[in-house]
Amino acid sequence: MEESEARVEMAAHFDSPADMLVASRILHNPDAYRRWEAEHDRLMRAVSEQVRLPRQVVALRSTAFALVHRKAIFEYLRDRQITGARRHRVFALFYGIRDYGNAVLAEHGNYVRCSSSYLCTYHLAEHLMQDAAFDEPLRLYEQWYSEYFRAYCDVALAETEEEKQAIAPMDALRPLLKHQLAQARQAILEMPQMPAEDWREVQIRKPTGDTQKLRVIFGGTGRLN
Repeated sequence: MEESEARVEMAAHFDSPADMLVASRILHNPDAYRRWEAEHDRLMRAVSEQVRLPRQVVALRSTAFALVHRKAIFEYLRDRQITGARRHRVFALFYGIRDYGNAVLAEHGNYVRCSSSYLCTYHLAEHLMQDAAFDEPLRLYEQWYSEYFRAYCDVALAETEEEKQAIAPMDALRPLLKHQLAQARQAILEMPQMPAEDWREVQIRKPTGDTQKLRVIFGGTGRLN
């Protein structure tokens, strides 16, 4: 837990503006910090309770997947710049008829805590476990999940016939995207543990090009888009 706390404090001063903002909101709000601390402790306990290092590595990767998924709503709102009535509809999609204001507060708190825990999880994998899965493989998975989640929300929010026609090709691809995400998750979970430097050295010897690179990482699943 000390490693994680130190990582959040460092993020508040030295990371990207987005990470600095997230970390500051945790550190400067005692209630938010206590809640994050309790939730993060449960996440890390599920990892540390594994007896052998290989099982700890897999548990940490699984935790990273869960955090990527849980912070997706606010990232979608930010990246798509969703406002007004469409923003209300996004929260209705995931929270039902719950009060909009409370739903926004709950989801924002969830995003801040999950983003902070994701920073810590990445730090532990990189510096303590030296797990190359947290290098390009997990970054690619995060990108792909964002694309899938964006397609899911765009389809759900489409109202006019023009909007529905525009999103129809992506709607048709959603089952494939979901299947390929599942394949990617399984491939990452099964990756052998190795330092990122060794993994990058292996990749340097492979043919360049995005499609070939993903075949190396995920065993031939190809791109999602």
